[in-house]
Amino acid sequence: MAFKKLKLWFDKELGNMLANKLIAEYPSFDKKLFVKNIHKGVTPLELKDRVAFISDELHERFDCNYTLGLSYLLEILGPENENETGMFTEFYWVMPIAKYVEKYGLDNYKESIRAIEEITKRNTGEYAIRPYLEKYQEKTLKQMMKWSKSKNNHVRRLSSEGVRPRLPWAPKLPAFIENPDPIIPILNNLKDDPSKYVQKSVANCINDIIKDNLDKGKQLISEWNKKDISTHRGWIIKHALRNLLKANDNWAISIIR
Repeated sequence: MAFKKLKLWFDKELGNMLANKLIAEYPSFDKKLFVKNIHKGVTPLELKDRVAFISDELHERFDCNYTLGLSYLLEILGPENENETGMFTEFYWVMPIAKYVEKYGLDNYKESIRAIEEITKRNTGEYAIRPYLEKYQEKTLKQMMKWSKSKNNHVRRLSSEGVRPRLPWAPKLPAFIENPDPIIPILNNLKDDPSKYVQKSVANCINDIIKDNLDKGKQLISEWNKKDISTHRGWIIKHALRNLLKANDNWAISIIR
């Protein structure tokens, strides 16, 4: 992405890009109306609302048929992202597709979970997964445990990033703010992950836990902080403790010595 204000990437030009990709798979897609409505609708909106508006227009153009739309949207995702880059890089245009699954897919769990996994290989499913965690917590956590063992760095990252109790730009997950125990097994699977992309996510998740459940955060880190730990785990621990270290917390200081 060339430099310009982030929200301005979600405009008529992006609508035209999406429409061209979709027409190749779904010739009856109404490109003219889609692009026209996006151009008119997104102009006064900020970033998150622009992404949501485009996802709403996708839903309308597929006659509010979620599974029909999803089948074509998955076809246009293209090759996986081989780099450890986030959602505001070359795959930024996938964000409205992720929002489409987040907003309209809750009643189609199996298809939507598969879609979130495919989306996160290009962009991120960290926001799309959250309503599924709220409505289907037990089976979604089981799925995320499986993802934590994936060979794909993006999928492993999703397993920790998606369960963050206080993920920025996303609704909080009150169940995990109250009790983070259900997400600890996922973090345990990732404590020695070799990917820096995943390590940052795990550390950020622990940092979220510390904000609301200091004792449980301390307990987890103490369990991880054994002799001869991997350099990967050591980095995660230090990054997870960054706020406590800034506050000169004696316990945190003792951990990283």
